[in-house]
Amino acid sequence: MRSTTFLRAFCFSLLAILLCNACAEGNDSNAPAPNIIFIMTDDHAYNALGAYGQRLAAVNPTPVLDELAAGGMLFTNVFCTNSICTPSRANIITGQYSQTNGVLDLDGSLKADKQYLPKELKQLGYQTAVIGKWHLKEAPEAFDYYNVLPVQGKYFDPILYTREEGESKREINFHGGIKREVNVTKYEGHSSDVITDITLDWLQTKRDPSKPFFLMHHYKAPHDDFEYAPRYEDYLKDVHIPEPGSLYEQPEFGSAALLGDNGELSNRIGTSVSDRHTYRSYTTQYGFQDLPKDSATSMAYQEYLKRYLRCVKGVDDNLKRLFDYLKENDLWENTIIVYTADQGMMLGEHDLMDKRWMYEESMRMPFIMHYPKLLKAKGRSDLLINNTDFAPTLIELAGGTTPDYMQGKSFAGLVRGQDITPLREATYYRYWMHLMHHDVPAHFGIRTSDYKLILYYSEHYDTTQYGTQSMRWKPESFLIEPTPKAWEFYDLKKDPKELVNRYDDPAYQDIIADLKQQLPQIRKELDETDEQFEHLRAGIDQFWSLE
Repeated sequence: MRSTTFLRAFCFSLLAILLCNACAEGNDSNAPAPNIIFIMTDDHAYNALGAYGQRLAAVNPTPVLDELAAGGMLFTNVFCTNSICTPSRANIITGQYSQTNGVLDLDGSLKADKQYLPKELKQLGYQTAVIGKWHLKEAPEAFDYYNVLPVQGKYFDPILYTREEGESKREINFHGGIKREVNVTKYEGHSSDVITDITLDWLQTKRDPSKPFFLMHHYKAPHDDFEYAPRYEDYLKDVHIPEPGSLYEQPEFGSAALLGDNGELSNRIGTSVSDRHTYRSYTTQYGFQDLPKDSATSMAYQEYLKRYLRCVKGVDDNLKRLFDYLKENDLWENTIIVYTADQGMMLGEHDLMDKRWMYEESMRMPFIMHYPKLLKAKGRSDLLINNTDFAPTLIELAGGTTPDYMQGKSFAGLVRGQDITPLREATYYRYWMHLMHHDVPAHFGIRTSDYKLILYYSEHYDTTQYGTQSMRWKPESFLIEPTPKAWEFYDLKKDPKELVNRYDDPAYQDIIADLKQQLPQIRKELDETDEQFEHLRAGIDQFWSLE
C-alpha cells in the first residue's frame, strides 16, 4: 500500500513538473521579445510573386521571397480595404477602416496621434523605425527614427527626409494643403538600393541592441512608371511573358458602370493596356499605336510587364542583402518578417492598368510571415484577412493586446499554431475616389470565400471635385461627374478570373439577396455609413430601392 501510494505521488509530482515545464516553454517571461520587420512594396501584385503559382510564376520573378514563403507561411486570402496607396497605409498603421481613420483618398494624411501601431509597440518596449516610402504626408513622428521619401519619391537619386539629420533643409509640398520644411539628404542610385542601404545602416549603427525593434522597411518599387536599375536592362529581354486572356476578350464582364447602357463609356472608364481608353493607354505611351490592334496590345503588354518585373527583381535581390545580414548577425531566428504590398495591381487583366478596382488582382495583397522561433504551422493559410488585421496581429505577437479602438482582428493564434475561428465571413472594400487619375468609378462591396458583390455608386464624396480636372494625363475637356450606378456579382469558385457578371442570373438570386442584406450590416458595424455625405447616402438609397 505504501509503495503504491508513493508511486502514485511520484507520478503526480512528475506530471506536475512536466506540465510546469511545458507552460514555461510556451510562456517564458524571460524569453526575448521578437524583433519585427514589416517589409512593404508598392503595387506588387500577388500573382507576380512566384510562391502563389499564378500566371507569372513561370518566369520565376521572386526566388528570394519564394524561399521566405517556403520557410514560413503564405497567406492566400489577404485583401486591402481600399486599393490605393495612402488609404491602405493608413489602414495598416491604424488598424481601422478609412471612414474611421479619416484617410479616404490620396489627399488624406495621418497625424502622429493616429500612428497607432508604432505607438502601441513603443509602449511594449520596442525601438521603432520606418525607412523608405511613407506616403501619409504628415511626418512619421510616432516612430523613434524615420528616413522616408517625400510623397511618392523618385526612383533615381532620391531625396529622403528625417527628423534631425540631413544635408540641408527644404520646403516640400506634400499635397493636400500640407507644406513644411524638412531635413533632406539626396542619395545617389536606385531607390530600392538606397532604401536597403539605409535600413542596413540603421541595423548596424542606430539600433539599440538592448531593445526589440519594429522596423517598417518600405520600397517605392514596383510603382509606375516602373523605372528599374540599369543592371536589369537584359532581364527577361528574350522572354515572352504570359498574357491574360481577358486582355483581349471578355464579352460577359462588367456592367453599365464600366460600359454605359449602350457601350458609350467603354472608351472612358478604366485606363487600358490596349488603345481602348481615349487618352491613356500603354499602347500609346510606349509608341505601338500604329501596329494592328492585337499586335499593338501584345507589344505594349510585354513592355509594361518587363519593366514592372525588373522593378520586382530589384526588390527581390535587395531583400537577399537584408536577409543575409539578419542571418550573419544572429537576428534571423528571433525576427518576425512580414512581406506584403500596399495593394495589388492590374497586370493586364480586363485590359486595365493600375489598381483601385475591387477585382481580385487589385484588392488581393501578397502576404508572407516568417518567424522560425514561433511559427509552427508552416505552409499555406486561406484564412480571410484584410489589412486592418495586420496591426492587431503584430501587437499580440509582441506581447500586447489589441486596443479597443482598432477595428481589425488578430490572427496571432494561427501564427502560433493554434486552431482559431474565422475572423470574418466577408471582407469589406471601398474605393472612395471617382474618375480621378485612372477613371475608376467610386464603388464598395463585400467578398466572401466564394462570392463577390460590388455596387458602383459612381459619385465622388466631395462635390467640389465635380468639374474640369487638369491632371497630367487628363485633357481639359474631361469632367469628374456622376456616372451610371450598377451592380456586379461574381462566383469566385466557378469563375476565379471574374469574367462573367452573374448579377442577373436567376440561379444566384438567393445568394445575391443574402449578400445585399449583409452589406449594409457590415457598413454599419464599420461606421462606413456616409453620415457626413448626404448626397451619397441619398443616391445609394434611391438606387438600392429601385432594385
